[in-house]
Amino acid sequence: MSTSGLAKEGMDARIYFTDFFEVAPKVLEDYGAFNISLINDLPLFIDPFLLFDSHQTEYNALHDQIIKYVKFLRDVSRDTAINKGLINSWFRFPEVRQNWLGFSRTGNKGSGLGGDFASALCKNLHHVFMDFGAETITRGSHLEKLCLLGDGVGRDHLSDFTTNLIKGYLLNYTQKFAREHINSSLLRVFFVDKVSFDYTTRRWRGAQYELPAFGSDFVLLTPKDILTKDEAWINRSDLLDQFQTLYNAVPDDQLRAQVNHYFLQRLSEDAKDKEIREAAAATVEQFPQLIDYYIKHKEDHGDEAHEISGLKVRETEFQFIEQIKSLVGNHLAGTEFYRLGDSFEEALRRVHFLKDVIEKQDGYRIFYMGGKPIQREADLQIMYRLTWFATPFDVNREVNNGRGPVDYKVSKGSMDKTLVEFKLASNSKLKQNLQHQVSIYEAANDTKKSIKAILHFTDNDLKRLLKVLNDLGLNGRRDVVLIDACRDNKPSASNA
Repeated sequence: MSTSGLAKEGMDARIYFTDFFEVAPKVLEDYGAFNISLINDLPLFIDPFLLFDSHQTEYNALHDQIIKYVKFLRDVSRDTAINKGLINSWFRFPEVRQNWLGFSRTGNKGSGLGGDFASALCKNLHHVFMDFGAETITRGSHLEKLCLLGDGVGRDHLSDFTTNLIKGYLLNYTQKFAREHINSSLLRVFFVDKVSFDYTTRRWRGAQYELPAFGSDFVLLTPKDILTKDEAWINRSDLLDQFQTLYNAVPDDQLRAQVNHYFLQRLSEDAKDKEIREAAAATVEQFPQLIDYYIKHKEDHGDEAHEISGLKVRETEFQFIEQIKSLVGNHLAGTEFYRLGDSFEEALRRVHFLKDVIEKQDGYRIFYMGGKPIQREADLQIMYRLTWFATPFDVNREVNNGRGPVDYKVSKGSMDKTLVEFKLASNSKLKQNLQHQVSIYEAANDTKKSIKAILHFTDNDLKRLLKVLNDLGLNGRRDVVLIDACRDNKPSASNA
């Protein structure tokens, strides 16, 4: 059955922006925007380097706008008497959840840039960006410096900060598309806070926009060519991975010798990867000028940033849009997958239908990218969440009630709730997680109903999984569902 056939079954297969706002996907594609899901965030974010290195002058202007504001923050952060209210106004930003992208743990609601981040930024900014705007080694200034010196500022902070500082552009970008391509009955006028900054009054200003309405909120579109996945082009992990190659290429002989001596002093004779990375991190902190040489290297290879990010966005489209549409339209729609029971039966039924589709109807294909099985449980969880497009149940991903986040809590009211944990059999901590995690989550969420779904891709994974289940006394339990996604075990239709 195709997705168009869902109407015949009384189903409303609305998962993506184009479904909710009745726009042909080709129209959105031609506009250059990513077709977000309004069921769950997808793991993409804006990389500021793609603005900096773009051939489009409007993107370069956006990057300049970001740098101007960071320079303002650097200058005001020198005032040790700055009051808490101004720190909140200038340094603290909410997550822009309306773009449905990023690292949200529950639907599209992340934590944003909270008070701890604002205080740390205010305290450290003028040290990190002492020469901001006057660099001699790199072609320009880069916001990503914030995440290169330490682990306190991660990719989610960088993403939230960047998105907030170009929010005005995204609002205009969405408004233009909405007025040209979306029925006016699906639009509403919204007043949006913190759109532009007035450097004269030192205040953020809001503005009104006519935007796609989703419930009581609006939706934002984002151009695909400024998005990436996993890590920004300039990132701390890459800096530490390339550290030895990097400092050996530093043209300053004296600096290179000092760095080499300091770095090698911190290594034992049989240093392992962890020790090497810790030594590299300490050396970068001691010689922060190395950061500029690293950034220059990334600038010199900017073409790769656009190529790699383009491939990652395309991969995300294939995995979370095309594959999910195929799964829902060809296998799940019009079946018992979308009939109702209590939360446990509903969640278990969906897990079993996915198991049947994966094992017997070629559904396993959606879990392979480039011929290789998915490696991240987070991707598996998102794919499961996207199939819950038509349900009165509240389905929250990674709900944290004080004892750590559970993959899903499926509930209808306070008395009917079931937890669902998705695992890969290849997970090195599988036994530990199965032994302790779910019982802790059950107590924290005040429920005894939970389901463990475990996906395996190889015979070795299965053997290891069965041993773990046997050791824990979990073999044969109804709430433990094993899913065979090994493509080598799938007979062709002619031989089945």
